[in-house]
Amino acid sequence: MTAAVIGGGSWGSAMAIHLGRRHIPVRLWIREPDILEQARRRRVNPVFLPGFTFPEEVVPCGDIREAAAGASIVFIAVPSHFCRSIYRRLSPCVNRKSIIVSLTKGLEERTLKRMSQVLADSLPSLERPRIVVLSGPSFAREVAQGLPTAVVAASRRAADAVRIQTLLSGLTFRVYTSRDVIGVELAGAMKNIIAIAAGISDGLGSGHNCKATIITRGLAEITRLGLHLGARRETFFGLAGIGDLTVTCTGELSRNRHLGFELGRGKPLDSILARSTMVAEGVGTTRSIHRLSRKHGIEMPICEQVYRVLYREKDPRQAMIDLMSRKLKGE
Repeated sequence: MTAAVIGGGSWGSAMAIHLGRRHIPVRLWIREPDILEQARRRRVNPVFLPGFTFPEEVVPCGDIREAAAGASIVFIAVPSHFCRSIYRRLSPCVNRKSIIVSLTKGLEERTLKRMSQVLADSLPSLERPRIVVLSGPSFAREVAQGLPTAVVAASRRAADAVRIQTLLSGLTFRVYTSRDVIGVELAGAMKNIIAIAAGISDGLGSGHNCKATIITRGLAEITRLGLHLGARRETFFGLAGIGDLTVTCTGELSRNRHLGFELGRGKPLDSILARSTMVAEGVGTTRSIHRLSRKHGIEMPICEQVYRVLYREKDPRQAMIDLMSRKLKGE
């Protein structure tokens, strides 16, 4: 059994390291030539995951189809705005026996589709592609360190989720299964918006009480839209929901929280993005969720204020004031 990991960013590299430590042969596709060269020559990814060495089972690869060809399981860890083009390039390598695991937490901005939907669109030759979504509180650096981590594998085909569970689970990485693909994907995407809000709160110096409020009311917003779109309530109180939301809103490794923190300190969005080598998915997802919530008439006040800060140049402090001065109501 061989695996492929498509995407040489922090999460793709961490997944390749984890697979290699489990003695699973894995080909890792890296798009950037300079990073690929370092991975081949020195066995490291100095840009996106410095300080870790790839196990000998990991073979860095510059050809995406070569990386995926013949792989039983293909893990895809690329930013959401690249996913459709990547899926199409992989299409000739995927057959009805292949399991494709999406590690991306975001929505396609143009169509507002979840990644599993985009993936299904991109594999027209397969009537029922074997798609699994992997999500949960899982900072790439901690996975690479071998620190205890638990995630959820969601698939409409229970056997495929169990296959991934068995493949990945060990003493430092535990996988639960779910049939709620909709809920797991929506939770993974929307938590990044709430993490930006939590970072803004920290940047403003609003305190722990405020951040706890943002996490709690943010979960209410996520759940409200998720249920409307067909997700299961229990998903939002599990690893893909409150678990991932908590770590992304509070962890120092969270790029979305960091972006919000810089906004709260008065830095302009363009300059924050220009200094970052990694993608903060919450920026694009905020625009997508703003459109989606308006389309379905779902009230999401925290997401609305984050949207106005990001795309309408609203002052973060005024956004916080407006949230706190909304009409009083029952919880």
